[in-house]
Amino acid sequence: MMRKLILLLLSGLVVVMLTVAQYVSQVSDAPLLSDTRYFEVKRGDTFAAICQRWQEVHWIERCLPYQVYGKLFPERVNVKAGVYELQGVSVLDALSKLSTGAQADFMFTIIEGQTFKQVLANLKAAPFIDFDLTDTDLALHVGGDADELFGAVDSHPEGWLYPETYHYHAHNKASTLLRHASERMQAQLAVAWQQRAQDLPISSAYEALILASIIEKETGKAQERPVIASVFVNRLNRKMRLQTDPTVIYGLGDSFDGDIKRRHLREYTPYNTYRIKGLPPTPIAMPSFDAIKAATQPAQTDYLYFVSKGDGSHYFSKSLKEHNRAVQRYILNKHKG
Repeated sequence: MMRKLILLLLSGLVVVMLTVAQYVSQVSDAPLLSDTRYFEVKRGDTFAAICQRWQEVHWIERCLPYQVYGKLFPERVNVKAGVYELQGVSVLDALSKLSTGAQADFMFTIIEGQTFKQVLANLKAAPFIDFDLTDTDLALHVGGDADELFGAVDSHPEGWLYPETYHYHAHNKASTLLRHASERMQAQLAVAWQQRAQDLPISSAYEALILASIIEKETGKAQERPVIASVFVNRLNRKMRLQTDPTVIYGLGDSFDGDIKRRHLREYTPYNTYRIKGLPPTPIAMPSFDAIKAATQPAQTDYLYFVSKGDGSHYFSKSLKEHNRAVQRYILNKHKG
């Protein structure tokens, strides 16, 4: 009698194991037929509800095999809130992502030379980010607890975001990303300022940031930045106006239509370096570390002028006479042709 009972139990166990194996086999390689890139699990969602949603949109044929799977392995269907990238994966791989919280990784890039206004516009359009900023608290979010070295950030956020790619998860706050970018810029600027050359005609890290932003907007060629910086340093040392178009354009704001004219150079704004002496009051863009390094460690030259050669590079001159010849060659003759 005991032997028969044992055989009966073993037979039942075999049946259970075969049934389990059958269900696992059914679900192990089945693809999730997702037709969208991202899937959001909201707080409070259960595996049963998610499975039902997948069945309704025909991502899976039926829920029963996965409900059995969930009973067998409950820890594998304990889903976590978040946004997940589920295209091209099996149902079990999708469940693994949902149960381990392997959320989709989003990226936001601040490009060197962008203005604060441009960064904000891109941030507003960034996918799955909570834009929690208002006009009244922008400076607070960017400036934070900056010490005296970075005091000006509290009143004007331009220039204080380090150009880099930042990673975030869905529904992270925009203010958190901006604060991270600001802290990164403060750290990089502090390092560059500590390593600055002697006898620079600038008296603070903030002035270095202003100068770096101008250098950034004047050339995209990294190898030219120290030479561009030397021109501005030489002009500042000689009490000459900087006379740089990017500052004029920044001062014109939304009224600038893309074509700088002579009347713009005569128009007074705090940023018109054809009219004001020294540096403008704030940076005009987000400078790269190369531009910051150039501002704090400029090349040693006698150049006082430069003009675009039309290929992204510049011709540098030591005298006004030489500069006028370069303008004639690279600007006026080109327009005549």
